[in-house]
Order: sequence, then C-alpha cells, then structure tokens
Amino acid sequence: MKFKERIATAIKQSNYSQKQLAEILEISESNITNWKNGENLPSVEVLYKLCKILDESADYLLGLED
Repeated sequence: MKFKERIATAIKQSNYSQKQLAEILEISESNITNWKNGENLPSVEVLYKLCKILDESADYLLGLED
C-alpha cells in the first residue's frame, strides 16, 4: 500500500510534527500512527484537509499517480 509510505514521507518533509498535524486536523495522534502503519485510511474530509496542509494531491497520496 503506497498511502502509508507516502503519508509518512509527506509528514516528515512538512514543517509539522505528527502531534501538530493531529491538532490541526482535530483528530488523535494515534489516527496518524495508524495511517503510517497501514492499519486504516483517513476519511475523505480529513484527506482533503491533509492535501491542503501538506500541499500534496490526493491522487499522489493514494498511489494513483507518481
């Protein structure tokens, strides 16, 4: 699954810590950990916010394009 690798990389390259990102998205930090471990995916609403915050396309994060 490409999402877990791409979200981990995008967060690492951003100016946000995982904790800061969780606060901005109004979710628990464990949700982000679960994404990075490939245990689940964000909701469409959270994915939209992630794309805006991290300046990445949903297609890229989901592995639909390179």
